[in-house]
Amino acid sequence: MEQAGRPTPRGSASPRSAGIDALKAIACQLIVLHHLAFYGPMADHASVLWPALFEFLARDARIAVQVFLVVGGALAARALAPGGRLRVDVRPARWLFDRYLRLTVPLAFAVGLAVVAAAIAREVMDHPSVPGPASVTQLLAHLLLLQDVLGVEALSAGVWYVSIDFQLHALLLALLWMSARIDARRPHLPPFAPVCVGLGIALSLWVVNRAPGWDIAAPYFFGAYGMGALVAWWAPEGRAVSRRGLTALAAVVAIAWWLEPRIRLAVAAATALCLLVIASRPGRPATAPRVVGWLARISYAVFLAHFPVGLLVNAIFERHVPHDPGLQAAGVLVAWAVAIAAGDALHRFVERPLLHALQRRRARCGAGAAT
Repeated sequence: MEQAGRPTPRGSASPRSAGIDALKAIACQLIVLHHLAFYGPMADHASVLWPALFEFLARDARIAVQVFLVVGGALAARALAPGGRLRVDVRPARWLFDRYLRLTVPLAFAVGLAVVAAAIAREVMDHPSVPGPASVTQLLAHLLLLQDVLGVEALSAGVWYVSIDFQLHALLLALLWMSARIDARRPHLPPFAPVCVGLGIALSLWVVNRAPGWDIAAPYFFGAYGMGALVAWWAPEGRAVSRRGLTALAAVVAIAWWLEPRIRLAVAAATALCLLVIASRPGRPATAPRVVGWLARISYAVFLAHFPVGLLVNAIFERHVPHDPGLQAAGVLVAWAVAIAAGDALHRFVERPLLHALQRRRARCGAGAAT
């Protein structure tokens, strides 16, 4: 849920970044609204006003996570291996550690806030959405991104995605490193990474993604993540599209649909198609409003901060506001607005300084290697 690359001046974003920003902003808000509709008594009271809307948000809006998987794969592929070849300045262990810090430092702040928010909420309301008291084991599991692998109860909604994002990044990096070794022996042939990623997509979509027990591990989600990577390589902005490669990818997706139709597969494929359309219009000026770029930049921070904010607002409305559906619906909107504000603060004071520090460290390491 992050934006790769150097920031562009306001109003000068490329069409690619404007389109990706729109996808990220919309998907993030759907995930926030999903959790606000799914967790807490406010939504329980307010849902009688618009039953169909709340049912959609609580049940179906979570599918927007597929957008982040595809976009994340595209951004990772562009950052690690433009054109499908691993950048020579990428040191896998160092890069992966930077990725770990990039994800877990903001996560630590959000989990701390969630622990405090849950403690307050437990004193006010008895609701299944409120986590129990945190143990040291839980905290360590979250900081190591192992809570689902170890079967530890989550302290905040959506933290599973952080673990999966790190696993997917590590898996893609491993495939790129292996492909680079193969490319070194066949320098005059096309890069081997798209072949490795394509095989990984087929294995994921045809086998692993059809086994629910695998949903705690990267291979379950690699089909969507790999789609983004291949589109980034085979439909680069301003360059010729690989029709043969994209046709092969479409065939893999079609076979996966024939084996088992899945809404998550349809959303992932539609997102990959959106990326393809975005990349095919490099000469058009960006038209996304500034607010869209802002919401995209803070999307990861909002994703982390919204659950504890929702707990606190639910607790306040449960104690001090009548259970009138209209008033409780207003509470959902308040929680939504406060979650965005909290995400902006987390981005401004934690995430952005961390990104700058990692960029400076990477620049120093690169300069040291050059000398």
